[in-house]
Amino acid sequence: MRITTCVLAVLGAVLATSGDAAPARRTAGPVTNGCAAMTGVRLPGVEIITATRVGRAAPGTVRTDRGTMLAAGLPAHCRIEGVIDRRTGFQGKPYGIHFALALPDGWTGRFLLQGGGGLNGSVGMPLGAVAAGDQPALARGFAVVSHDSGHRGAVFDNGFMADQRADLDFAEASVRVVTEAAKALTARYYGKPIAHSYMAGCSTGGRESMLASQRYPELFDGILVGAPAMRTGNSNLALAWAAVQFNQAAPRDAQGLPIVERIFSASDRRLFLSGLLDQCDALDGLKDGVISNVAACRFRPALLQCKGEKTDGCLSAAQVGAIEAAYQPPRDASGRALYAAYPYDAGNLYDGPGISGFVPTGRPGVFGPASRDLVIDVDARIEAIRADAGQGLTDTNLWTNLNAFTGHGGKILFYHGVSDPWFSALDTLDYWHRAEQANGARWADTSRFYMVPGMGHCGGGTNTYDSFDLLGPLVDWVEKGTAPAAVTARRSDSSPGERPLCPWPSYPHYLGGDDKSAASYQCRKTS
Repeated sequence: MRITTCVLAVLGAVLATSGDAAPARRTAGPVTNGCAAMTGVRLPGVEIITATRVGRAAPGTVRTDRGTMLAAGLPAHCRIEGVIDRRTGFQGKPYGIHFALALPDGWTGRFLLQGGGGLNGSVGMPLGAVAAGDQPALARGFAVVSHDSGHRGAVFDNGFMADQRADLDFAEASVRVVTEAAKALTARYYGKPIAHSYMAGCSTGGRESMLASQRYPELFDGILVGAPAMRTGNSNLALAWAAVQFNQAAPRDAQGLPIVERIFSASDRRLFLSGLLDQCDALDGLKDGVISNVAACRFRPALLQCKGEKTDGCLSAAQVGAIEAAYQPPRDASGRALYAAYPYDAGNLYDGPGISGFVPTGRPGVFGPASRDLVIDVDARIEAIRADAGQGLTDTNLWTNLNAFTGHGGKILFYHGVSDPWFSALDTLDYWHRAEQANGARWADTSRFYMVPGMGHCGGGTNTYDSFDLLGPLVDWVEKGTAPAAVTARRSDSSPGERPLCPWPSYPHYLGGDDKSAASYQCRKTS
């Protein structure tokens, strides 16, 4: 049985609504006696599997789903695990939306839905750690829920899409269904309504956060969107296009196929990076390996081209041509761009642990072996994408009318790593500008966009300040009316240094003094 707002509304006067309660404040004391009793709660379609008291965790004792140690401590809380709409689906396979809900002692009255990643398929730890710096939402007294979006499986296993309901749940429905059920459970546990509701996610979670603002605009007061996987057909086409362009510069093996690992030698990569930094690094007032003035960077690869024969101190004409073509979007027969360009950034050449940068290294990527294609039929690919109904359901790029969301005072913050090799930061920025045009004067009181130089997909990268708190400023905007400005970003690897992230179109310009202090920078607009 599919849960609806109407059904939940009759469950009691304590059912949560968005933005209609008193300002958030911590409850007088922990709810210690009600956790076990939550197993007996009956909601339509919701099965509570376990409800367990979890003791307080000291700082540095909790390992996250990503394998990193959480710096913050966590409050004692009730952890509820359950499944919504358990059923037997296509070909007899079991389905249902599994979830985990953390209900902390000292609740602040706030609720947060945690977005997923990849194709989901597993329930992450309900922490609310996305863009929350070193203090996730649970540590701040939020009730936090996570879920698998309606199926079990590996992060990129798409077998569930054969089941219509599972595919629909992944595409969009699970966001509403889980939120409504978790809000009802939260209100039942604390015996009072939720004061403010939030959502945060990156990648697939960023897409889910976008669709919440577009398709379920009344669910949340504040939303964080990171590096959204908002039109994966087009982004995958752009990556395939880029690979083909890079492969034009590769030497060939005996079968005539490109030797991808030899497109750029180690010295070529160093030259590429140093040339990029020579042209763009100091545009923010400081030459430090971080290209903060993204809008001003107009990198010209041709300046690195050899005058004659190829040597270690220059790039061949084929390499320069490949770079120039790969960073540009594929175009159909009419000349229409089918994706955004990719920005030049220092992290494009990242070749460390995790996801490599945009420039090919030759080592296998996350999605399999490095491409050895030399041709691509762009028009055939885009026609297949347009004919795929599933792509349409997960596409959050087109809908920009957010007047229902803005009308109740909703706030939405976007951020994107400039070196993200999967989804171009310029594509998200393009959506943000189109939403600005569609929503007029209200947009300035609704949204901000933050570029994160050097950062890859949702984190990591090269010389990057990728640990920052946007959740706190979002809460202050929603609950106090204080619009976000610059936020302090630090390195997630704990090496020293900090600097501001500035709301677009400004960037952090170095003024002088200690370059590792955020106070030494000022947000300026590109002239």
